[in-house]
Amino acid sequence: MSREDDRDRVFSRPLSEVRAFEFNETVAAVFRDMISRSVPGYSLLLRMIGLYAGIFVQPGSRVFDLGCSLGEASLVIADQVEAGACKIIAVDNSEAMIEKCRQHPVSPNSIEWRCEDIRQTRIGNASMVVLNLTLQFLPPDERLPLLRNIFEGINPGGILVLSEKVEFADATESGRMQQLYAGFKKTMGYSDMEISQKRNALENVLVPDTEQQHLQRLQTLGFGEIYQCFRGFNFVSYLAIKV
Repeated sequence: MSREDDRDRVFSRPLSEVRAFEFNETVAAVFRDMISRSVPGYSLLLRMIGLYAGIFVQPGSRVFDLGCSLGEASLVIADQVEAGACKIIAVDNSEAMIEKCRQHPVSPNSIEWRCEDIRQTRIGNASMVVLNLTLQFLPPDERLPLLRNIFEGINPGGILVLSEKVEFADATESGRMQQLYAGFKKTMGYSDMEISQKRNALENVLVPDTEQQHLQRLQTLGFGEIYQCFRGFNFVSYLAIKV
């Protein structure tokens, strides 16, 4: 359980104006609690990323954690890979998030924390790239160029881990998943008001794709093996291997 000071209460009071969601200091302070209570199976997603690292990270290569937020995926990867075997580059454009990462009491030397736009990050000699709930925050027309940059920088045998909130083309399925997801958040202690206000704050900030759009992009780029290894309501995670 989170400490009381770390509890997410960002949307717990009625707001006269719900502003667009930002990864600012207020959010960074409670983000660990926020994401663990907002993403079904988040802790499992992190464990899966560690599992992939232990299998696919190549000695002497680099790992990129793009949109790293508080760096939890990077820390899990560092824990699963032999010390000095690779360089982990964790990137986020939120200064508040990166500052939190740099203050982590057990940050390994293998991790380089960078505050920059992931669209400007040069990918090369990569055996693993992680986009864990990141792509959905980019403008839709900038997603394929980013993925192409990633694909070109991944070594043969390397992987992309892509986790996303998705939408559904079928209206019935879409409505049911929204109902179940809202119910999940209520079981995690969020009120109807918090759920509604956060949904409004994320409108036009988090723009999800369909599963078909994700798969089509990955196939078009040339990933030889693509597996959907996780799904929790309207959240999915793909393991894409460059053969």
